[in-house]
This record gives sequence, structure tokens and C-alpha cells, in this order.
Amino acid sequence: MRRLFYVALGASAGVLLVRRISAAANRWTPEGIANQAGGLGDKVALWWAEVQHHAAEREVELRDALGLDQPDDDSEG
Repeated sequence: MRRLFYVALGASAGVLLVRRISAAANRWTPEGIANQAGGLGDKVALWWAEVQHHAAEREVELRDALGLDQPDDDSEG
């Protein structure tokens, strides 16, 4: 009877240990990291969209300042 108790105790401990290790390993996958810290992936996506928006505005300013979008006077016939 004693052996059966220790076998059951060892099996239960083994199952719990495997489940905890699996959960810890899943936290380090890309999906797990994205789900941590309250939607960090969403925050990064919003930040990147804002960066792209400001870069596009700056490109328009530079093109206007350099006159890149204006037609050439020489090409007109």
C-alpha cells in the first residue's frame, strides 16, 4: 500500500512539473511574448503606424522643399 502511495505521488508530481515547464516554455514563444504585458504587440503596432505616418509627412515636406514634385520647364514643348 505504501508503494502505491509513492507511485501515485511521483506520477502526480511529474505531471504537475511537466505542465509548469510547458507553460513556461510557451511564454517564450512569439505568441506568448505578444500576449504578455497587456497587449504589447498592439502597442508596438500603434507606435509603428505613428512612425510611418510622421515619416510620410516629412517626406512630403522634403519633396516640397527640394522641388522634386514640380514639372521641369525644359520638358515643355
